[in-house]
Amino acid sequence: MASGYRGRFAPSPTGPLHAGSLVAALASWLDARAQDGRWLVRIEDVDTPRCVPGADRFILQQLAACGLVSDEPVSWQSTRSDFYQAALDRLIACGLAYPCGCSRKDIEAALQASGLARERHHAAVYPGTCRPERGGLAGRAPRAWRLRVAPGVQQWTDRRLGPQQQNVETEVGDFVLRRADGLWAYQLAVVVDDAAQGITHVVRGEDLADNTPRQIRLQLALELPAPLYLHTPLVLGDNGEKLSKQNGAQALDLSDPLAALQAAAQALGLPKAAGNLPDALASWTRAWPWRLAERL
Repeated sequence: MASGYRGRFAPSPTGPLHAGSLVAALASWLDARAQDGRWLVRIEDVDTPRCVPGADRFILQQLAACGLVSDEPVSWQSTRSDFYQAALDRLIACGLAYPCGCSRKDIEAALQASGLARERHHAAVYPGTCRPERGGLAGRAPRAWRLRVAPGVQQWTDRRLGPQQQNVETEVGDFVLRRADGLWAYQLAVVVDDAAQGITHVVRGEDLADNTPRQIRLQLALELPAPLYLHTPLVLGDNGEKLSKQNGAQALDLSDPLAALQAAAQALGLPKAAGNLPDALASWTRAWPWRLAERL
């Protein structure tokens, strides 16, 4: 593995892998192999109330059964709180993070008062109530920490979806870095860990594309390098919604790992592969459609 490519698969241990998560795992593994790179596994377990005991180890067993084994020791986010705190302290020192005392009800009330009530099924855009120049906490106890989002449209290019953009200030607002319950927010943890592990390429499901502009803003604020992104097609359930643990996706049936991988490969537009599992993985690596034009 002579290239400078470093990719990763980062599941949350809220249950076993399902068909949709295997697509993301296979895609990230194939992309790394197609570039002669390294593939890492990171367990994203910062949201401890949602984590299922033993699910992390079971996920690793599922991946191994499919021939997908991390090239380096597996890491757990739950062991890295000190690094997230250091990143937050840096943002605070630079005036880029501030404490927020708003509850969800406070945010909804502020949006309604300003005539900006959120659309159904969309997250509320934080109106900046606790920004220091707007009075800060105004006597309220701090509940969370937020990133001060600068104005302007964030642009990036996805290797599959092409040019993308989002006005983070108006479409998301100042987003949470540390939650009111003291847990670290996904956006901060993933940015810090990608940089610490030297991740150069992120391959993940298309449902996470909306997170990318926030993560780029954090990378800029922390002066960290930005990986290249590739967001893969989603696997949909019978109801037309994204297959996920939240909507009852069933755990992978790995009585025949090759059959499960064939289905994942089909979702990625790859041809059916003949032979055993190693032969199939090698065949899909050669057929990988998003191979980089130049070797790193």
